[in-house]
Amino acid sequence: MALQLWETLKEAIVAYTGLSPATFFTLLALLVAIYHVISGLFGSSDNHQTPRNMEEMQPLAPPVQLGEITEDELKQYDGTDSTKPLLMAIKGQIYDVSQSRMFYGPGGPYALFAGKDASRALAKMSFEDKDLTGDISGLGPFELDALQDWEYKFMSKYVTVGTIKKAETDGEATGETTKAAEDIPSESSAVKSEETSTSAEAKQE
Repeated sequence: MALQLWETLKEAIVAYTGLSPATFFTLLALLVAIYHVISGLFGSSDNHQTPRNMEEMQPLAPPVQLGEITEDELKQYDGTDSTKPLLMAIKGQIYDVSQSRMFYGPGGPYALFAGKDASRALAKMSFEDKDLTGDISGLGPFELDALQDWEYKFMSKYVTVGTIKKAETDGEATGETTKAAEDIPSESSAVKSEETSTSAEAKQE
């Protein structure tokens, strides 16, 4: 009975594959061996990547409100220090983008925007250093619309943690100085007033 089954199997192998039974079983053994080798390689790769994936899935620290800070202080949050949150600003509003560290962190495609007010660069879709500023003067309507879209995206996705402190302009400083000078009477005016009073008293005598 077993011999009859073997003969039937050999005939079926030749009929369906065109190979001799010896060749067929050799190829079958090779395929099984290749399968086990490939499975071992992929299994090893998964084992190596598991700790890294677990590290990436660790929950992020809650955003910390910074209040009003200067542009120089914002540069400290460009991602180079992993213990600090990853921040960037649009139109003076600072956002915590730590959850997108793969994009804005070191080595990411938008890493140069981190730690800066990148309003002008985002509006122009520019990666030039000269455009890494919050100055949006001179932008066209299309660029301003693009910047508005970026702002809406950031507002809906990231938490606002502070604002950039505006630097005092020369005009404001000059205006304050002039106002202070006007409020303080000059010495010449005081002397002139005293001389007038003295002359009036002398005439009356």
